[in-house]
Amino acid sequence: MRRIILLFFISVFICSGCALFSSPKKEKSAQELADIGTKEFSKGNYSYAIKHFENLKDWYPFSNLAILAEMKIADSHYKLKDYEEAVLAYEQFESLHPRNEKIPYVLYQIARCYYDRVGTIDRDQTPARNALHAFNRLLKQFPETSYLGQSKVYIAKCLQSLAENEFYVGYFYFKSKQYKAALYRFKAVISDYPDVGVNWRALQYIVLCEKNIKEKKNKTL
Repeated sequence: MRRIILLFFISVFICSGCALFSSPKKEKSAQELADIGTKEFSKGNYSYAIKHFENLKDWYPFSNLAILAEMKIADSHYKLKDYEEAVLAYEQFESLHPRNEKIPYVLYQIARCYYDRVGTIDRDQTPARNALHAFNRLLKQFPETSYLGQSKVYIAKCLQSLAENEFYVGYFYFKSKQYKAALYRFKAVISDYPDVGVNWRALQYIVLCEKNIKEKKNKTL
């Protein structure tokens, strides 16, 4: 009798152990996860949307809805202003699906991730340069894209920011009486950004720089 009871408890323990270490069941289908993720996204709950779309990708990597999940994850990061994560997600989408019809949108969003970080003219202009490059890449690959008009507007704003920054640095040197350094910056405005409305101011300071450089040189003779 004791042997029977012992065998009973051993069998219960083994069954319990199997249940304990077995992988959890996927409670929701790919469609259900997509629907929930889309609903959370539309409500502005982007972190929750990412969670459900990532589960969809992980549990159903070969589902047709996995592509939707990849795109929505990138869009959710963008909405959260997690721009670096968004760029990585968009770039991964482009790498995995280079012929997808959404590629123009993906390239536009990559450019927007950079553009949305452009600050004032006294700040680092790396975001403006990256945005300019990304918008130009979009227009080069898809010259007839529906994002053409918007991209041109942002390109003009990037160029304006870069030109104003160049002038700002030149003016700083000018005020510091570093006329040669200032002259270099003002000439860069003329050569690199000829059509953004900063040229007239740059020309005026080029004349002043050259005048001051000449006067300083005469004093040393």
